[in-house]
Amino acid sequence: MTIKTGDSIPAMKIMQGTSEGPKELDAAEFFKGRTVVLFGVPGAFTPTCSAKHLPGFVEHAAALKAKGVHAVACMAVNDAFVMGAWAKDQGITDQVTMIADGSAAFTKAMGLEFDLTGRGLGVRCQRFALVAKDGKVTHVAVEAPGAFEVSKAEAVLAAL
Repeated sequence: MTIKTGDSIPAMKIMQGTSEGPKELDAAEFFKGRTVVLFGVPGAFTPTCSAKHLPGFVEHAAALKAKGVHAVACMAVNDAFVMGAWAKDQGITDQVTMIADGSAAFTKAMGLEFDLTGRGLGVRCQRFALVAKDGKVTHVAVEAPGAFEVSKAEAVLAAL
């Protein structure tokens, strides 16, 4: 079942892609006591993700923080090394936390998986954005396949 407003973020270990390499994060601790915007993309280095989705959240990070957001996180079903390399390629420093969900376990726990095995891409994350306050989802928007409207930074800003 897809995560919805009022649900808790799954309490599990996730990985962060950093320039120093993989770093383990406890999802419950990451979301605890603060407002977090989490957006998911089908894959690092993919066209819409690299040209629009991630750059939009980097561009609007200050505006999100001005509305009470403590952290912005980007998640993809890629390993932490890929997410770290993508952050470096995109010039990301501390504006966005890069979450690597290499086995899609976190994605599946939220019911946001998208099976692209037939296209040679395996199980991926649907394009989405959510807002969580103290680990509880207060807003969630999942894109229709191929769309890029409800999960972009501007849409999240409007929802806050």
